[in-house]
Amino acid sequence: MLLSRQLEKIRKELLHMGALCEESVDCSVRAILTRDADLARKVIDNDDQIDDAEIELEEECLHALALYQPVAFDLRYLVAVLKINSDLERIGDLAASLSEAAVMLASRPASVEIPFDLAGMSRTVQEMLHKSLNALVNLDVKLAAEVRAQDDIVDDIHRGVYEAVQKMIQNDPRSAELAIAYLGLSRKLERMADHATYIARDVVCLTEGDFSSYHPRSDKESPAKQP
Repeated sequence: MLLSRQLEKIRKELLHMGALCEESVDCSVRAILTRDADLARKVIDNDDQIDDAEIELEEECLHALALYQPVAFDLRYLVAVLKINSDLERIGDLAASLSEAAVMLASRPASVEIPFDLAGMSRTVQEMLHKSLNALVNLDVKLAAEVRAQDDIVDDIHRGVYEAVQKMIQNDPRSAELAIAYLGLSRKLERMADHATYIARDVVCLTEGDFSSYHPRSDKESPAKQP
């Protein structure tokens, strides 16, 4: 009974962490699209909340592991939460990084056209994060599979941004700073999509009861890689 109460507490804290990250991503995207520097600064300031939530959730998981020594599904659940907690924290960091770019872009001329479908790419990433969290709550493998399929869409968009940015610089060398900033935005969104995919993958591992097929992240996937 004590373990069940601890797991319920962890579940609530995980949902809170997910909600904070979704709000942060949403606000960072809106800050870029609407050139709202004040909103961007709010996201940056609120990143500490996500960091604190990550530490608290991790401590609760470690407490449950040490005190109750769970087995079977409960153990798998705690292992998955620890992994997902880390991914959510990285998504929060990336949202703050997006907001830093938004502050810079808001100070530049609004006449420069964004060289790719930023709104569409952002919308897909937001959908992926929302679906991955819903998949976790409902242990929905089918929904998790949808997230992993959408990751290919984001990757395709990101690959196309390189060519678009190159043309932008060739057409107007003075636009190099902005072009590189837009490439950075695409890269950060692509990394968010990767982390949403990791969450979806963990849902599948948790549901199927097998982490043996869980391969370590490659260099491309490493959450330690800077945005």
